[in-house]
Amino acid sequence: MGDAALPKQYLRLDGKTVLEWSIAPLLARSECAGVIVALSHGDARWSQLEVAQDHRVAAVDGGAQRNDSVRAGLLALNELDDRDWVLVHDAARPCLSAGELETLIETLREDDVGGLLADPIVDTLKRADSDGRVAQTIGRDGLWRALTPQMFRYGVLNGALNEAARRNVNVTDEAQAVELLGLQPKLVAGSSDKIQITVPEHVLRAERIPGAQSARRP
Repeated sequence: MGDAALPKQYLRLDGKTVLEWSIAPLLARSECAGVIVALSHGDARWSQLEVAQDHRVAAVDGGAQRNDSVRAGLLALNELDDRDWVLVHDAARPCLSAGELETLIETLREDDVGGLLADPIVDTLKRADSDGRVAQTIGRDGLWRALTPQMFRYGVLNGALNEAARRNVNVTDEAQAVELLGLQPKLVAGSSDKIQITVPEHVLRAERIPGAQSARRP
């Protein structure tokens, strides 16, 4: 986010922080037993948010890498049964709609592995060389852009992330860790509007997305 005055998850969007919008669709589900938020060590902003007072929400210190933060969250859920479902969602994805979350949960509810929201790639992809010139055009057939939430059984996800740590593999999402176990997560079609706030302009874009306001009011 460059010189942004606040970490991206605390930027304001339609009157609330990006983080609050990201959590809201999960808390709106009656079967959501709780939410664990992984924070940077010393984060003083979280406790000032109204959602931090919700009895279903707890916070833990995250880690240096995504894998470390998710493992810290799972450690706080150590009373779960291995068959219980866990969803991992990026704090900087505030446009998750209730409908997409419903589709993900219902599609995977009886699945043996679990899966993730994803968006089929429709653009032509190019691989660059060290000089910034096209080295290769990559076929897009069968390629998807991974989104969140990603939904797996507690036992599967915990085992997968521990295995990634054991192998010293810095996984970039939970599905990659599950793949290390030889399993194949299911791809559930989501919307290309699932912006991950990365630069300040993304906040403005999120406000302009058709239907984004309703997506943030499940």
